[in-house]
Amino acid sequence: MKNPPETMFETAFAEDTYKGLTNNPKYLLSKYIYDKKGDKLFQKIMDMPEYYLTSCEMNILKSNTEAIAKAFSSDAGFDLIELGAGDGKKTKVILKELVDKNYKFNYLPVDISQNVLEELETSLAEEISEVDVKIQQGTYFKTLEKLSEYNTRKKVIIVLGSNIGNLSHEEAVNFLENIANAMSDDDMLFMGFDQKKDPQTILNAYNDPAGITSEFNKNLLVRINSELEGEFDTDSFLHWETYDPETGTAKSFLVSKKSQNIPIKKLGLEVNFDAWESINTEISQKYDDSIVNWLADQAGLNLEQSFNDEKNWYKNYIFRKK
Repeated sequence: MKNPPETMFETAFAEDTYKGLTNNPKYLLSKYIYDKKGDKLFQKIMDMPEYYLTSCEMNILKSNTEAIAKAFSSDAGFDLIELGAGDGKKTKVILKELVDKNYKFNYLPVDISQNVLEELETSLAEEISEVDVKIQQGTYFKTLEKLSEYNTRKKVIIVLGSNIGNLSHEEAVNFLENIANAMSDDDMLFMGFDQKKDPQTILNAYNDPAGITSEFNKNLLVRINSELEGEFDTDSFLHWETYDPETGTAKSFLVSKKSQNIPIKKLGLEVNFDAWESINTEISQKYDDSIVNWLADQAGLNLEQSFNDEKNWYKNYIFRKK
């Protein structure tokens, strides 16, 4: 089925949903999980014992706070730009150290969710009021277009939570290349990458017994129902997770339990599902040093330093422009 003219779509969400559900195989973009409900569900996921990524990265930040803050610092001050800031829970570890050491900086958290940014701004005012914060709502790619405008002093760009894992290797190289193009010689990129490990540990992180991850993925269908007048019955879809240890790719799917036709009124579309047909809702890529070095090299970056947690399950890397 051909996509209709772009002018018929009221929002990017509408357009991307149409494209994904008329594609073969079907997919939906994971970035749209994050509305007010999705934000709350992800905060619950980060607190799950199975979701090791949060605790591993927190371990790195707490164990290396002084060294990381010193690497960020600059005599002339710097702009700390965080892509995908979320609730800022982990970033606050570094922000407190920067404030305690009287480093001069501005904090610019970027996120697709205006709701989560406003909550972050409020919590910072209460917890670390000394931080000069300027929230920036938008997607990574829109923000990257503006990054080069911050060129009067050092930029420190941070991406925590292995958010790069939601991109294919090709997309990741493009993303890193766009960052590199916006960087000056003094700038740095500090980014988290989830590492390859026991496949069962990875599957458990995305397939929790409490069903929080299932509800999180199904929030895509809930959003389609509320914003695009869809008629999805979330109970008729099964959340399913896979992991390929060879490629390091974890994939999330919503699988139709039966043959069904689902109208989406605002798209003028009826989506047909065969029994056990799937929608790919998310990828979560896992890495090792060789892959990270390859991605950096392709994007015009040099890997300068890395920090790992106690189990070596997760790493944060510092990159500079070649």
